[in-house]
Amino acid sequence: MLRNIKSLILVFAVVVLGACGDYKTDEIPVNDFYKSPQKVAFKISPDGKYISYLKSFHKYQNLFLQSIDGGKEIQATSFTDFSVRGDYTWTYDNLILFSQANEDDHTMKAYDLASGKIRTLLSVGKAGIHVMNKNKLTPDIVTIGMNMRDSANFDIYRLNVKTGSLKTYLVNPGNITDWLVDADGGIRLVKSTNGVDETILYRPNDNSRFKPIIKNNFRNYVRMIAFNGERQNFYALSNVGRDKTAFVEIDAETGKEVRVVFEDPHVDLQRVDYSKAKNRLELAQWEEAKIQKRFFNPEIKDWYTNLYLQLKGYEVNITDRDTAENRFIVQTYTDRSRGAVYLYECTSNKLTKLIDNGVIDPNALCEKKPISYTAGDGVVINGYLTLPKGETKTNLPVVVIPHDGPFGARDVWNYSADVQFFANRGFAVFQVNYRGSGGYGKVFYSAGFKEVGGKIQQDITDGVNWLIAKKIANPKKIAIYGKGFGGFSALYAISFNPKLYSCAIVQNGLINLFTYIKTAPAYYRPQLQKMYATIGDPEKDAGLLRNISPVFHPDKPKVPILFFQDAKDLRANISEVNHYIRELQKRNVNVKYFLYKNDHSGVPNGEDRRKQSYMEMEKFLYANLHVKP
Repeated sequence: MLRNIKSLILVFAVVVLGACGDYKTDEIPVNDFYKSPQKVAFKISPDGKYISYLKSFHKYQNLFLQSIDGGKEIQATSFTDFSVRGDYTWTYDNLILFSQANEDDHTMKAYDLASGKIRTLLSVGKAGIHVMNKNKLTPDIVTIGMNMRDSANFDIYRLNVKTGSLKTYLVNPGNITDWLVDADGGIRLVKSTNGVDETILYRPNDNSRFKPIIKNNFRNYVRMIAFNGERQNFYALSNVGRDKTAFVEIDAETGKEVRVVFEDPHVDLQRVDYSKAKNRLELAQWEEAKIQKRFFNPEIKDWYTNLYLQLKGYEVNITDRDTAENRFIVQTYTDRSRGAVYLYECTSNKLTKLIDNGVIDPNALCEKKPISYTAGDGVVINGYLTLPKGETKTNLPVVVIPHDGPFGARDVWNYSADVQFFANRGFAVFQVNYRGSGGYGKVFYSAGFKEVGGKIQQDITDGVNWLIAKKIANPKKIAIYGKGFGGFSALYAISFNPKLYSCAIVQNGLINLFTYIKTAPAYYRPQLQKMYATIGDPEKDAGLLRNISPVFHPDKPKVPILFFQDAKDLRANISEVNHYIRELQKRNVNVKYFLYKNDHSGVPNGEDRRKQSYMEMEKFLYANLHVKP
C-alpha cells in the first residue's frame, strides 16, 4: 500500500514538473499594454508650490494643476477640439505658456494661475512655436523660436508674456539649425549647416558679429551644451578627432578643445545635464547594455543615490525641479514596467507617488536581455532578445523588430509595449542595432551610409541566422515587423530574403526612398544634402534607390503581409501606397491593408485604433506562424 502511494506521488510530481516545463503565462489583454496613462507631462512650478500635468477631458488632453501642500485639483483648460501639447512651460510669474495640437492654427496661450484666466498671446497659422529660454531677472520676457516668416527656418524672438509684445531678436539667414541660449536669454553660439558641412559661430555679445570657430563635415559633430561659469569656454559633446563621442570643454574664441571632461572608451556619451540657474555641471549619461551615469556634483550624486536606494531595480530620471531645488519630478522605468512618476522632496528625502503607469505586474512580463553577435564581415552587432515565459528557450517562433531611423536611432533597454505584447503571446522578440545606429561611435555610424539596402539589411539577416544557429529560433516560424524605416526593412526582408521569413507586419513603412527624400518637410531642407550622402542622391544614385525601394518590386514578396498606414503620414504618398498594395494583390500576395484617416494620438479614437491594430497583429501571427493562441 505504501509503495503504491509513493508511486502515485512520483507520477503526480512528474506531471506537475512536465506542466511547469510547458508553462505559458496567462494572456494579458491588449489594452493593458497600450493603455494611455491617466496623467502625463508632469512639471513643477518655479516656486515649488504646484504640480501641473495633462489629463484627459472629453477624450482630449487638458491642463490640470494640484497644490503640493494640499487642496483640490484645478482644471486650467477644458478644450474639446484639440489637445494641449506636452511642451508647455511655467514662467517665473506663475503663468503657464502652452499651445494646442492643431495642425492648421498654431497659437500660444497663457494660463494665469492667480486669475484662472487664459489669454491668447500669439496666433501664427501653421508656424511652429517653441519656448527656448526664460530668465528669472526678466520674468515677463521669454525667448522663443518660430518659423512664421519662413516655414523652412526658425527665427528667434523675444515675447513679453504680459503684454503680448513680440520683438525679433535674430533672423535666420537660412542655414542655422541650432542656437545655444545662455541663462540670460542671450545667444552667443549658433550652428549652421548646408546638410553636409556644419559650422559653429561665436560672438562675445549682442553687438558683435558671429564669426566661425569650428568647421566639420556631417561625420564629425560638436553638440553645444552650455557656457561654463566664466563664459569664456563652453561645454559640448564632440566626436572630432575620436571615434566615440566625448564630453569636452572648448575655447569659445578659438574653437580649440581645452580638455576632455569625461569619455567612455566603448560607447558615445549621449547626454549632459548642466544647470544654467546654478551655473553647475551635473552629470553625463551614456548607454551600453543599460543606462550609466557619471556625476560631477556631490549634491546631484546624493539625490540620485537616495532615489536609486528607494527605487531599487528602476532607472531613474529627474525631469523637472523648482528654482530652490527642494522639490523634483522623478520618472522611473525598467524593461518590464512603464514605471511611475514621483514627487521627491530632497530636504526630507521623501518620495510621493503621483501616478503609477505600470498597469501590468512586472513579474508577468519578460526580461529584455542584451546580446551581441558577429556579422558576416566581422563587425560586432549589438541588440536585445526577449524570450517568452516558460521553460522552453529553443525552437521558438520569433518576431524581428528593426528600429526606425535609419541613422542615429537605436534600440535601448527600456519598457516597450510592442516587445512585451509579442513576448506575452509566446514569441521571442529580436531587436538589432544594425550599423548606422547611434551610440556606438563614428566608425559604426558611418558604416551604414548608403547601405540602407545593403549592410544594414545584412546585419538583420545575420542576426536572424545567428538565432537559428543558436537553436533559439524555429526557422519556419519567423516574422518581421517594423515602423517607418523599420517597415522598409520588413518589406526589403521579404522581398530579397523571401525564404527566411514567414510573414511581415508593416506600419507606415517607407516604400519609396525617392518620395521619402524629395517630400521632406520644409524645415528639413538644411539636412537634404546629408540625406543624399547617407541614403542616396535621387539623381546620382537613382539606380541604387530604385533597386532597393519596395514600391518598384511588387513582384518579389510572396509571404502574407499585414499593412497599416496613416493617411496623414508625412513620409508617404498615399496614392503611391495604395497603388503598391493593389500591385501586390494583383500578384495574389496575401495582403491585409488598413488605411487610417485619423492618425494623431490626440484624436479621440486613438486607443480604439491601437487595440484593433494589435488584435489584428495577434491573429495574423498566430495564423501565419502556425502558433496556437
